[in-house]
Amino acid sequence: MTSRSAAQPGSASTRSHWHHILLRFIVRAPEASIAVVGIILLVAFEVLSPNFLTNANLSTVSQFFSPWAIIASGEIMLLICGEVDLSVGQVFAFAPFVMHFTAAAGLPLFAGVVVALLVSGLLGLAIGFITVFFGVASFITTLGAMLLINGLTLTLSGGFPIDTPNTPLAAILGGWNYSEVFWAAFIALALHLVLRNTRWGLHTIAVGGNPTGAAEAGIHTARIKMGNFVLCSVLGGFAGILNAFHVTSIDPNAGGANVMFLAIASAVIGGTSLLGGSGTILGGFIGAAVLGILQDGFTLLGINAFTFDIITGAAILITMITNVQFAKLRLRNRI
Repeated sequence: MTSRSAAQPGSASTRSHWHHILLRFIVRAPEASIAVVGIILLVAFEVLSPNFLTNANLSTVSQFFSPWAIIASGEIMLLICGEVDLSVGQVFAFAPFVMHFTAAAGLPLFAGVVVALLVSGLLGLAIGFITVFFGVASFITTLGAMLLINGLTLTLSGGFPIDTPNTPLAAILGGWNYSEVFWAAFIALALHLVLRNTRWGLHTIAVGGNPTGAAEAGIHTARIKMGNFVLCSVLGGFAGILNAFHVTSIDPNAGGANVMFLAIASAVIGGTSLLGGSGTILGGFIGAAVLGILQDGFTLLGINAFTFDIITGAAILITMITNVQFAKLRLRNRI
């Protein structure tokens, strides 16, 4: 009788079993919970505003969050290995000007894009070198770089925006309404595979989780960190180029701290820990989409924009508390 009652669906052991499975799922797949939140928001905003799921508005939503999602993919790789880049929002504004002046010098527009990405990568390399080999905290290094790059952008542009050229390449690089979100999804999927299935990704996780142990195991921690700084800057520059083609203008005041903070918020809300050692690229993409849905939904409902900042800040705090508690739970129970 005892064994039979223990196996009944309503028994304590059965409930404990399903509770453990649910807990494993949440801890192992943190992006799942934020995806559920995103679906709930979609349904709620569609009920409150019937125009929400129209093609025109979905295009607007994708334009809101795509730059954050692209930059978040690079930031997540850095956050996982224990670093952060505050300057990437300024690279976002700087790279399109490099592209413009390269093309204005007589080179094809495609060459201008390549040069802009190379320059973005060099900026990331310089930041990574200072951080790794001079022992300066990445927060300080990238804070200084943020101001420096902003000054370069304003000096190059004179503080005035420039129109982007109307070429066939423009449709691929942001001109089509959904081109940015396709690029964001492709980059997120590619880096998700890199993080989960390649040596570089596994070493990135190891460096963030236990730097000393990773170095003793023969992992080149300096190379991993510098490589991820380069990756983050390149993605920041690429997101800036896509955005410039989308709005048909290269603006020296585009990007900045706002884009950078939204990218980091997307990463954290999506399940990436600021403590290093764990994170999910797909979660960052979904987190960016949730923030985009919130911002657009609030706009349609006529809710004050300040409320968006309140909810974003609260979401970051709640997510960080949850991440820390899940990390403790994972260590205690080996989930």
